[in-house]
Amino acid sequence: MPVRTAVKPYPDQLIAQSAALGARVRAARTRRNWRLEDLAARADLSVKTIMAIERGDLGTSLGAYLRALWAMGLNQEMDVVADAGLDQTGLTLELGAHGRRVRVRKAVDNDF
Repeated sequence: MPVRTAVKPYPDQLIAQSAALGARVRAARTRRNWRLEDLAARADLSVKTIMAIERGDLGTSLGAYLRALWAMGLNQEMDVVADAGLDQTGLTLELGAHGRRVRVRKAVDNDF
C-alpha cells in the first residue's frame, strides 16, 4: 500500500491573499446585484464553485477564478499578474553581470 505524504499547508500570506481575492469577487458580485446563481450561470460554473471562490479556497482552479472574473468584466487586470516588465527582482538579475560568461579576447598573433 503506498504511503501518503502530508500535504504542506499554504503560507499564511497566501491564505490571506486568496481570502482577500474572494472577498473582492463577492463585493463585485453584490455591487452588480447578482445572486450566486447569476454569477454561476454567466461564468458557466456551479454555485458551489462560486462559493469556493468567494471563500478564497486555494483548492479551486485558476480557471474557475478567471471565468468568474471574466463574467464580471474584471479579467483585464490579469494581464499585469506576473508581468515580466514589472518583475523588479528578475529585471535586476537579468541586467546584472552575475552569472554571465565573459570572453577574454586573445591577442592576434600575426607570426606565420
